[in-house]
Amino acid sequence: MRLFSFFRPKSSRQIAKDRLKILLISDRVNCSPEMMELIKNDIAHVISKYMKIDASSMDIHIMKTGTSGRSTKTPVLYANIPILDLKN
Repeated sequence: MRLFSFFRPKSSRQIAKDRLKILLISDRVNCSPEMMELIKNDIAHVISKYMKIDASSMDIHIMKTGTSGRSTKTPVLYANIPILDLKN
């Protein structure tokens, strides 16, 4: 039942998804560099649960790109995250 799912703690996947939604919305109103750094840290934290990464070399960019069939530009998040090793 969906009503009870409201009270369950969110998974890290859902938290990351929600934060990415906020990122895309905030980009439309010019996201500040401080907010970008917070988002970068959150993404690094979530990914580091599953693999060893080089967070200092991590790079994220938000660009607006046109999609086929649309005249408006859509914000897109590009992430370059060096993976050092996979965790078992």
